[in-house]
Amino acid sequence: MIDSLVEKIKKTGAPIVVGLDPMLKYVPEHLKKKAFSEYGETLKGAAEAVWLFNKEIIDNICDLIPAVKPQIAMYEQFGIEGLIVFKRTVDYCKEKGLVVIGDIKRGDIGSTSEAYAIGHLGKVQVGSKRYSGFDEDFVTVNPYLGSDGVAPFIKVCKEENKGIFVLVKTSNPSSGEFQDRLIDGRPLYELVGEKVAQWGEECMGTSYSNVGAVVGATYPEQGKILRKLMPKAFILVPGYGAQGGKGADLVHFFNEDGLGAIVNSSRGIIAAYQQEQYAKFGAENFAQASREAVLAMKEDIAGALGR
Repeated sequence: MIDSLVEKIKKTGAPIVVGLDPMLKYVPEHLKKKAFSEYGETLKGAAEAVWLFNKEIIDNICDLIPAVKPQIAMYEQFGIEGLIVFKRTVDYCKEKGLVVIGDIKRGDIGSTSEAYAIGHLGKVQVGSKRYSGFDEDFVTVNPYLGSDGVAPFIKVCKEENKGIFVLVKTSNPSSGEFQDRLIDGRPLYELVGEKVAQWGEECMGTSYSNVGAVVGATYPEQGKILRKLMPKAFILVPGYGAQGGKGADLVHFFNEDGLGAIVNSSRGIIAAYQQEQYAKFGAENFAQASREAVLAMKEDIAGALGR
C-alpha cells in the first residue's frame, strides 16, 4: 500500500493528507438545516450533516491530494449513526481514488489488537465467508503496549497489503511528559523510532515500508533526528496549520528524494471558510474555500522544499 501512496504523491505533487475531522461547529448552517429537516435534531440528523459536509469537500479536493485521514472519534461522538458515516466516508474517498488513513490510534494486547487490525484493515471470518469491516488503507497505531500490540497489525498488513503509522512523537504540547523522558540517557521517542524501523524491515514496499511513523510538525528538531533513525519509514506529519506548524518546519521530515513524509492539515482545510483569509467564499461555498486552502498549503510546502 505504501507504493500506492508514493505513486499518488508523485502524481499530484502534493505530499498532503487532509484530515476529515468534522465537528458540527464546522458544518455550515445550510447543511445542518437540510439534515435536521429530514431527520430532526437527532444523532442521525447530525451524522447526515457531517456526511453532506464531507462529501462536498471531498468532491472539491480529490483531484489535488493523494490521501485523506478521517479521525474516528469525530464520528464516534454521534454513536452508531456516526460510525455509519465514517464508513460511508471511507468508501466514498476510495471511490474517488484517494488513499484512506484511518486515524484510530488503536493498540492493545494479543487478540484485542488482532480484532482492531481485522476490523479496520483486514477481513473477518463469518461462517464460510470473509468480510471487510471499515477497510481503510492505513491506520494509526499506539505502541505503548509494545510489540504485542503492534504485531497483529503488521500481520494483517502483510496479508492485505495495508499499512500503519505508529505514534512516535506527537504534535500536542504535553507529548513530552512521556515521549521525551530519558531512558538510558535517550528520549523515549528515539527508542520507539528505532523500533518502528525494526518493525518496518519485515513489511517493506519497493522503497519505503508499510510501517510508518507519526511525528508532529511542531517538533522539527526531533523530526530531524527521527528521519535519520527511520530512513525507510514514511512519516505522517500532523500539526501543520492550525496547530502552528509551517512549511519551513517540514524540510527535515523528507528524504533527499523529496519523499518520505506526508503532511496533515485538518481544520485548517475543512473549516477554511471560517478563517479571515477565506471569508470571501462564505459558508455557501465552504468547499471552494477548502480547495483554496489545499492549494495554498501545497505552495507553502513546495516553497519550503525548494521545488
